[in-house]
Amino acid sequence: MEFRLADLALANLASDCLVVGVYEDNQLTAAAAQLDTLSQGYLTNLLKTGDLTGKLGQSLLLHNVPNVAATRVLLLSCGKPAPLSDRQYKQIVQKMAQTLGDINVNHAVCALTELTVQHRTSYWNVRFAIEAVQESQYRYDEFKRQKAPNPTLTTLHFACDTEQQPLVEKAILEGQAVAYGVKCAKDVANCPPNVCNPKYLSELAVALGKRYANITTNVIDEKEMAALGMHSYLAVSRGSANPAFMSVIEYKNHPNPSAKPIVLVGKGLTFDSGGISIKPSEAMDEMKYDMGGAASVYGTMQAIAQLNLPLNVIGVLAGCENMPDGNAYRPGDILTTMSGLTVEVLNTDAEGRLVLCDVLTYVKRFNPEVVIDIATLTGACIVALGHHTSGLLSTDNQIADQLLQAAEKADDHTWRLPLGEEYQEMLKSNFADLANIGGRFGGAITAGQFLSNFTQDYPWAHLDIAGTAWKSGAAKGATGRPVPLLTQFLIDKVAQPE
Repeated sequence: MEFRLADLALANLASDCLVVGVYEDNQLTAAAAQLDTLSQGYLTNLLKTGDLTGKLGQSLLLHNVPNVAATRVLLLSCGKPAPLSDRQYKQIVQKMAQTLGDINVNHAVCALTELTVQHRTSYWNVRFAIEAVQESQYRYDEFKRQKAPNPTLTTLHFACDTEQQPLVEKAILEGQAVAYGVKCAKDVANCPPNVCNPKYLSELAVALGKRYANITTNVIDEKEMAALGMHSYLAVSRGSANPAFMSVIEYKNHPNPSAKPIVLVGKGLTFDSGGISIKPSEAMDEMKYDMGGAASVYGTMQAIAQLNLPLNVIGVLAGCENMPDGNAYRPGDILTTMSGLTVEVLNTDAEGRLVLCDVLTYVKRFNPEVVIDIATLTGACIVALGHHTSGLLSTDNQIADQLLQAAEKADDHTWRLPLGEEYQEMLKSNFADLANIGGRFGGAITAGQFLSNFTQDYPWAHLDIAGTAWKSGAAKGATGRPVPLLTQFLIDKVAQPE
């Protein structure tokens, strides 16, 4: 889909549909008031009939509005004339996209970006509109015989004044990149596990290197992992017929080639049965989403490559599968990690941290500026924060603050959880340096505390996206989170002084 700028002289804009907002009590937005003046009170008289009350979510489609070049005018109710929340604004934009799709509009002009959204500029109004429209148009029907028809809306113009054009152009550029990264993450996460296995993840990573000149990909197989001493990672993979592959995607675009890279590590459990500690059968199909961390890293690498950000970034897709088998690792096993620390396995369904701990040791060789791991790690994080907010744990306050600021900007909700010696005590083992679980309480925190033992040599943060990487029920599917947060974090890094 194509997004462009449009002039605020709405009367002369020839399009299939012009979209403007109205408020409760027949109050008009600036764009609607402009149309009302041009049409000699047509909108005012219409609203007096009560066909549109202005309550958020209502819409009214008009044809042949006097003195307006657009074929149709779509009025969207925006509630009270007070600043909208991010969520309310996105709901209005999604209603616009749905309505335009229902009436088979190809080209539309949107004046909704003039709405006042709390603590947001025109940049965010346009960027959020792009993300919301692309979200509303997303379909995953790769394995359906009968495909969904392509969206009819192909071009959307955003009306803005000359002064706002530079901001809006930037919003279009970055909004499209974020939306594309989200789509890429969704596509790979929604792919079924009999197709999307660790090998498939590695092939996607290799294809990135072929698509972009500043990306190179190195795929590490199980033989190389064994030589590196990644015995914890390999133990998780041992019960599966599908071997593990770790894909290292290097994006080099910093003006200083020797600049330290930012490293993103994504948990890539393409299916997690729980292993010997097998999960309940209900909703086990959703365990294909246990590679949501790797999917988000893949989507973020796509987004920054499209933006051509002047950074050095390394994305690691830690591909693996956790299955029960006669050769599978067991509760009671003691594993020697790449770092040399030993881990007593108390539950084979706490496998993500056993993969990530070796990857976090491996990435030390890159002398990173910061390492962020992203993982659908714990059900405990869902208990703590529900399905709306990702969990953040970090040993570095500055990095944590930067991630929280990026989350706020991108409207990709995240909350920081604590780390500390008290939680380290919960990981004690009678037989090894660490246990892989810390008991019933504070599970999201003890999981992060476990990982912190392998991150002593660089600033580190962990994002637990178990509750936010996908939706269940009728809306089942990947969300693409936290691609918006990660991409914004990297955009902000470009803007920061050295």
